[in-house]
Amino acid sequence: MASSTAPEDDLDFHPRHTSILLGQDAAEAELRRAWDSGRMPHAWLLAGPRGIGKSTLAYRFARAVLASTNGGALFGGGGSAELPAEVAADHLVFRRVAGQAHSDLCTVETGVTDKGVAREQIVVGDARAAVTFFAHTSAEGGWRVAIIDAADELNEESANALLKVVEEPPEKGLVLLVAHRPAFVLPTIRSRCRILRMKPLGPGDVARVLSLQWPELAVDDVGALMAMAEGSPGRAIALAQADGVGFYRDLLDWLGALPKMDVPLMHKIADRLARRELGRGFRAVATLPEWGLIRAIRAGAGFHPDHEVVPGEVEVLSRLVGPGNLDHWVRVWEKVSLLLARGIALNLERKQLGLVVLSTLGRAARG
Repeated sequence: MASSTAPEDDLDFHPRHTSILLGQDAAEAELRRAWDSGRMPHAWLLAGPRGIGKSTLAYRFARAVLASTNGGALFGGGGSAELPAEVAADHLVFRRVAGQAHSDLCTVETGVTDKGVAREQIVVGDARAAVTFFAHTSAEGGWRVAIIDAADELNEESANALLKVVEEPPEKGLVLLVAHRPAFVLPTIRSRCRILRMKPLGPGDVARVLSLQWPELAVDDVGALMAMAEGSPGRAIALAQADGVGFYRDLLDWLGALPKMDVPLMHKIADRLARRELGRGFRAVATLPEWGLIRAIRAGAGFHPDHEVVPGEVEVLSRLVGPGNLDHWVRVWEKVSLLLARGIALNLERKQLGLVVLSTLGRAARG
């Protein structure tokens, strides 16, 4: 069962369809050891930056648990010979999970509004679906698994609803909570979970994920996306979907003209954010002004990026922020970061949010 549905544009890249996990061998090994010990914690918090494979690991782990017939060792070795190192894409359990048709799996996600726009928070109705799910016995006589993606996107009401599940663990029940910002997870939930910290991937693994998921990407875009990904294949894929490279190129052109405000280009950039087809890529693109500002501040402090995203990037950023105005731009970054966080969380009108952020940068450049 599933309590929410992702926008259609994102389905091909959803972790429930992904059979390959790269760069997270240590995290997977820790789960395996816990299962093999026979003392499996009932709730896990998979913590780390967005897009590094936390959800992919959660689904991979869930499939293996659901494919188990006698509670043996999860990934082979010392337990059931029926449980392979991974559940193959042609396995019935894999197909049922991918089709959101496994009765012993509950997924809680942000879902979409009545207008088809991706929510930025998990609402209480979706969280209560997990409570109802665990209130019933297993439909297939084995383990029941709930995936919360992501726990830091629960609002106060939905977090309190989910607390009941982690406080009173059901027999043969497993809760896998994904957290991009674990500090934002309700402390009473976090304290009842085994925390599994996951790290960003190396460049080679990011490049491999990109080549597997998006083989038709242009070579120039691959290099730019690698620089923008910062170890997160999920971020790279989201930016590829949303033409993040083109957005960032326009943003640099606009920043390069400051303090003169290029109003038509400003509206063109903001219009990009209003495109419905951005899907889950909206967050990745919307935060590029903040991300670019961080790079500008680092460049102004003498820490130039190893790789330019697009030609001329370092020149633009260095001209915008220099050693003499670092404090000023750090305060601007704090303001922009807060504007974006609030605007995204409250699902504000997207073009208007873009115009507000760009206007803030324009005023900062003049002042």
